[in-house]
Amino acid sequence: MFSLPFVSLSRHVRSGPAQFVSEFTATFGRLCVIWGSSRSKSNVVPFAVGSYITAAYWFTASTSFANPAVTIARALSDTFAGIRPIDVPLFVAAQLAGGIGATLLFRWLVPSLPSTAKDVLVRHHNDK
Repeated sequence: MFSLPFVSLSRHVRSGPAQFVSEFTATFGRLCVIWGSSRSKSNVVPFAVGSYITAAYWFTASTSFANPAVTIARALSDTFAGIRPIDVPLFVAAQLAGGIGATLLFRWLVPSLPSTAKDVLVRHHNDK
């Protein structure tokens, strides 16, 4: 790992409908976990997300990138966890679709969400 170049384009093939559905599911689920757990106890969100991503790594065919930034970063490392740059747009499209789907679901389930979103924020000690 440490002997690899800092940046190397991945050659790991990740394409096809199973990958798209997996990324949609991973992103949809991650946002549902965030919004669902933040509604009751916002301090459990990091643990819930970490647990979900760990599980999604095993139950999705794509190994749960679930984040466009992660997808782009993994395209820049030629390892087993990488993704070919040509496959990145499909993953990002699936992630955007999953994000939109989760947003629409929670807007329907919790119509007051936009007005209560400020209450979900976790305040830090240096916030005024």
